[in-house]
Amino acid sequence: MTNLIFINLPQGNIVYISSIIFKTLQMSKHRCGWCVGDPLYEAYHDEEWGTPIYDDDTLFEFLILETFQAGLSWITILRKRENFRKVFDGFNYKKIAKYNQNKIDSLLQDAGIIRNKLKINATITNAQAFMKIQDEFGSFSKYLWDFVDGKPVTNKFKSLSEVPANTPLSDTISKDLKKRGFKFVGSTVVYAHMQATGMINDHEISCFRYKEV
Repeated sequence: MTNLIFINLPQGNIVYISSIIFKTLQMSKHRCGWCVGDPLYEAYHDEEWGTPIYDDDTLFEFLILETFQAGLSWITILRKRENFRKVFDGFNYKKIAKYNQNKIDSLLQDAGIIRNKLKINATITNAQAFMKIQDEFGSFSKYLWDFVDGKPVTNKFKSLSEVPANTPLSDTISKDLKKRGFKFVGSTVVYAHMQATGMINDHEISCFRYKEV
């Protein structure tokens, strides 16, 4: 028996289609080239990447993941994401800011994450700096989004080869974060964070998500 999937349409209308047809429709969608071929990558691209994020908890989660990604592939981080969530107390920056040496030693023994001492220490430092920004600006979200006047910057790239690794804006944010005590927040890391959290829309213009985010 074919499974049925319901889809919500505008104005609250609902249609039911077979799971086979749904899968075919999913496969027919044009995606950004960097994610095609890996189900985890495609799901992340389709459901998260480039969607504007304004809540501090999620912004901090991506900050952790992006700093650990430095020098590695993003798919490596995605595959370890739930392990990171578990050992870093659900990405709770208030708890992370208070980690002691025993906790650090425990993290360094956990094969489920990237066991890099400098990055682990940086995560603790960044949690502390994160809260200082909250105290100064009311939220980390306000601080960050003020760099783009609160609205996503929409680019018009046709292919991955056109997308830069960093920009003058990511340079500016990187310098300011470093000045405030953040670690592992070079311009390339910051630009990747901007892409992931929707501060900039770097979906290829032919990608089905380009007009959705």
